[in-house]
Amino acid sequence: MMPSRKAASSLPLIDLEEFYAVLLGHYGDPMWWPADTPFEMCAGAILTQNTSWKNVERAIAGLKKLNLMTASAIARTAPDVLEQVIKSSGSYRQKARRLRLFAQFVLESYGGRVEQMRGVHVDTLRRELLSIHGIGPETADSILLYACDKPVFVADAYSRRIFGRLGVAPGDTGYGALKSMVEGRLRADAPMYNRLHALLVEFGKQLCRQEPLCSRCFVSSRCRYGLNSLNVKKRVSEDEDE
Repeated sequence: MMPSRKAASSLPLIDLEEFYAVLLGHYGDPMWWPADTPFEMCAGAILTQNTSWKNVERAIAGLKKLNLMTASAIARTAPDVLEQVIKSSGSYRQKARRLRLFAQFVLESYGGRVEQMRGVHVDTLRRELLSIHGIGPETADSILLYACDKPVFVADAYSRRIFGRLGVAPGDTGYGALKSMVEGRLRADAPMYNRLHALLVEFGKQLCRQEPLCSRCFVSSRCRYGLNSLNVKKRVSEDEDE
């Protein structure tokens, strides 16, 4: 039975598996997340909230210089000292508190070793992380994926923008709904989710920006927003030639 014209027109022009393959083929393996240890990765996920990665790199370098990149070191550091070390990351008082709370959580529940968290079921671990003040869904999922090797999708602003334009999900889809939708369509594979998130960030920065560069995009012919944008430009050009 053929789908109705209305149903067919609502289907995405490219499915998630294919889109992932296209991004990987274009950009290559992004090899994320940049960190020397699982704890450093977690610290980076907390510090990068509402700031650029360049600012986070300066904060991380400061923590490393003072040998503060462990749960025990963070927990015993005076709040005002920690605040000054991570000041470049912005909202440094809040982030210092969050780092200390996370460090205390790792010390009390996992002997100070993030690696021990990997043996816990993803749903249990996610609830534990979300119970820590200042750690929301995106930060928790970043920690689960990159530090704990759990197959979860990080439904950040880039992915919501990109999937909305592609027609994979409505543009106003919330974090939890988009996360569930993607995880329901893709196999549970942590390395794939790792690459997919990094590739979406790269694609969102280079082409699918707030003001997208559809005319330069390598998937514009498979994107509802891109097709519409290119068609509009074509009609304008034709009108100007008349």
